[in-house]
Amino acid sequence: MRLALLAGTMACSLTVVAGPAAAQTVTPPPADPAPEGAPATAATPTTLRDALLRAYSDSPVLAGQRASLRATNEGVPLARADALPQANVRGNYTRFLVQGQNAFLQPDQALTADGQVTQNVFAGGRIRNSVAAAKTRVLAGRSNLRTTEANLFTDVVAAYNDVIRDEATVELNRQNVRSLEVNLQATRDRFEVGDLTRTDVAQSEARLSGAIGQLRIAEAQLIASREGYLQVVGAVPGQLAPPPALPNLPADPQAAVSTALNNNPALEAAEHNRDAAALDVRAARGARLPQADLFAGGSYFNYLGSLPSSVVGTSVPQSGTSAQAGVSLTLPIYQGGRPAAQVRQAQARQGQAIEQVTATERGVIAQARTAFANWQSSQRVIEASEAAVAANRLSLEGVRAENSVGNRTIIEVLNAEQELLNSQVNLVSARRDAYVAGFALLAAMGRAEAEDLGLDGGALYNPLTDYKRVAKAWFDYDDEPTPRPVGTRTVDAPAQTPIVTRALEPQLQRPVDTDPANPSGGVRPPR
Repeated sequence: MRLALLAGTMACSLTVVAGPAAAQTVTPPPADPAPEGAPATAATPTTLRDALLRAYSDSPVLAGQRASLRATNEGVPLARADALPQANVRGNYTRFLVQGQNAFLQPDQALTADGQVTQNVFAGGRIRNSVAAAKTRVLAGRSNLRTTEANLFTDVVAAYNDVIRDEATVELNRQNVRSLEVNLQATRDRFEVGDLTRTDVAQSEARLSGAIGQLRIAEAQLIASREGYLQVVGAVPGQLAPPPALPNLPADPQAAVSTALNNNPALEAAEHNRDAAALDVRAARGARLPQADLFAGGSYFNYLGSLPSSVVGTSVPQSGTSAQAGVSLTLPIYQGGRPAAQVRQAQARQGQAIEQVTATERGVIAQARTAFANWQSSQRVIEASEAAVAANRLSLEGVRAENSVGNRTIIEVLNAEQELLNSQVNLVSARRDAYVAGFALLAAMGRAEAEDLGLDGGALYNPLTDYKRVAKAWFDYDDEPTPRPVGTRTVDAPAQTPIVTRALEPQLQRPVDTDPANPSGGVRPPR
């Protein structure tokens, strides 16, 4: 299945090209109307796709994992190096300071140079299995990179929706404070004419003070969410568009588990590590088998004219060369128990890798089922919260009307307002939870990576590019340029504030005036 996040001007949508599947979706909240007096830049809000692209390009976590994969790629040429020819040259200059009494042919100084080339022809399968293990660990590294991508995108989605939720929560609390301020003024006015008691005024004052405290807490949470967004994405959130719907989520937990067991990258990485550990055992056993090498070499000497030219009428050369070639066969007899210890160590690590596959599989199953349950639960909470908002709004209107004829007290009006506020906050929280749970479910199923999301704003990182370049590299001086930072620093980003420019959607809005003597709306003029 391939998901494509297509961003529009005001919002973004997520489409799917896939085979038949349960077409269940998580629908985001409706778009908010543009606030009056908002700056012109608010007409082009940041979309979820924009945030995902920014994180994909600038995340230090993802860049670090890519560098880790490149380091894993180098394991292949490191293992192959033992199968390639080894060439060495050694030179020496020697000055003989004290000569022996019988050293008739001892020069005063000597210059020597030796060179040798060795080629392994048999190593008991050690090199072959080491190369295969390195290649298998490269596959595990690619799966780990996929896991990092999915985790990063899940964090971005959570941070994105946290900001949207907390902006709405702040505005709801500010709306509540404004409502309580009007209510307090109306209560004081009615107290002055004898309609209410001092207790009613005190209750209104206490409720307003509590609402101001809740607003400050909500503002602090909004700042924390915006800073979290800045940390994950690498840019300030600005005005965020509603996220797109998540399509083709599974119809039941078993479908989610089946897909996850086939596609989850963490499970794939564990399986590749298990296979690599089995190859390590074979490589360790090769240390007990014979090893054969071909070798060829030569040497050069020069006494630099310091050797006596003749002894007993015999001329002695001052320089010369030699060469040799042959086959070297090494048959291990006893190595102090080292080979057996290496085999046992590799077998123990193989056992660890086997158990890690089972542990990872358990985790994937639990993750998929939990995400599905959270998503389903949040969907039900959304339905209940929407019904609660409608019922509490109707209840508040009725309590206000009854209070105007003396059948309800001020505290009952205040309680009705608080219940409406709580249900509205629950609604925005449930929407956030449902979306994040739905995306986490996609991640558990292995469908929340860059290729799945269609982040084609630029070239996607291809792990094969570096591997193909280095897998058969043989030159000793083929270094990389000095690494440079990839992730964007946020030290120069401004500290975030709780200022909100977006307006609440109509379902979350309510009249500010709570004065039953002025039910038509608008702020009651002071006496």
